[in-house]
Amino acid sequence: MRAYTYLSEGKFALTEKPVPSLLKDTDAIVKITLTSDLHIRHGFVPRALPGITVGHEAVGVVESVGGKVRSLRPGDRVSVNVETFCGECFFCKRGYVNNCTLPDGGWALGCRIDGMQAEYVRVPYADNALTPIPENVSDKQALLAGDILATGYWAAKISDIEEGADVLVIGAGPTGICCAISALLKKPNRVFICDIDDVRLDFVKKHYPSLIPVRSSETAERIAAECPHGGADSVIEAAGTADTFRLAWECARPNATVAIVAMYDSPQVLPLPDMYGKNLTFKTGGVDGHDAAEILSLISRGELDSSPLVTHTFPLSRADEAYELFSSRADGVMKVALDPSA
Repeated sequence: MRAYTYLSEGKFALTEKPVPSLLKDTDAIVKITLTSDLHIRHGFVPRALPGITVGHEAVGVVESVGGKVRSLRPGDRVSVNVETFCGECFFCKRGYVNNCTLPDGGWALGCRIDGMQAEYVRVPYADNALTPIPENVSDKQALLAGDILATGYWAAKISDIEEGADVLVIGAGPTGICCAISALLKKPNRVFICDIDDVRLDFVKKHYPSLIPVRSSETAERIAAECPHGGADSVIEAAGTADTFRLAWECARPNATVAIVAMYDSPQVLPLPDMYGKNLTFKTGGVDGHDAAEILSLISRGELDSSPLVTHTFPLSRADEAYELFSSRADGVMKVALDPSA
C-alpha cells in the first residue's frame, strides 16, 4: 500500500509498505477514506520516529477487528482518535487519556507507530480509539473530530467558560476556530477571535458570523474597553508565539482562566512580577481526546460544524503538493485533506 513516510529530519516521501495486520486482539484495521494533519512535516514533532507513516487525523471504514473488540465490526464508518488509550489506568480513569501509561497509549499514531496518511492503518485499543460516525455525517464533516476539533472541544471544556461570559481565542487558524466554535456551545456572551492575518479573519466573518474577529494589534485595547471587568473571563491561546503568549495573560481579567493549547517551538517565560495580583489560573497541555462520540453527536444535530475548515482535498499521491500548499497558506487554505482512494 501507499504510505506517506517520515524518512529523516526534513525528509518525507510516499513509500510502499505492507498492508498492516492485526497484532493484538484489541486492534482493528481501518481502510482510510480521508486523512489530514500536515504540520508534522514542518518540524513541530521532533519525537517522531524515522520510518513512521505520518498522520493522526482520519476517517475510514473498519476492515477487520481483533477477538476482544466488542463495539465495532467490519464495514463500520469510524473516526480515528488522535490518541489510543486503555481506559483502565490511573490517568484514563480520570479522563487524562493523553497520558495513558500503556506502551501505545496517548499520542502514538503517526508519531511512534504508523499513522493514517496511508491506505490502511492498524489502530490499537480500537474500542476506545475508534468512534462510529452517524449516518447523516459525511467524511468531511467527521474528519476533524478525532484531533483538531477534539482539541478545540477540550480547550473550551477546561477554560471554565460560564454562561454569559466573554471569551477570547488567540489565533484564527484551524485550531483557534475549533476552540472558538466549541466555546460557543457554552452559551457565552461573546467569543472574540484574533489573528494577524486578514485572510483568516475574513474566513471567520464568512463562515462563522457568530464569532467576533479582531486584528491582533487591536485586541488588547478592544478587550479592555468592551469587557466589563477589564478583560476576558476566559482566554484560549491557540497561536503559539511569544507575543500571543503574553497577549493571552494581558487580556485576561483578574481571576480568569487562561488555557494554553498552542504548540510552541521555544520555551515561554511567565513574568510573575508583571502579572502579580491578577490571580490567574493557567491550564496547559495536550488534548485529552475522549469526547469523540459527543462531538460527532453535536455534528449530527447541526450544533457544531468544522467542515468549512477543510478547504482543499488532494489524492494521497499528491501529498508533497498538499504539504507545500499548506505551508504557503496560498488560496485561503485552512486544512488540506488527503484521499488515499483517489
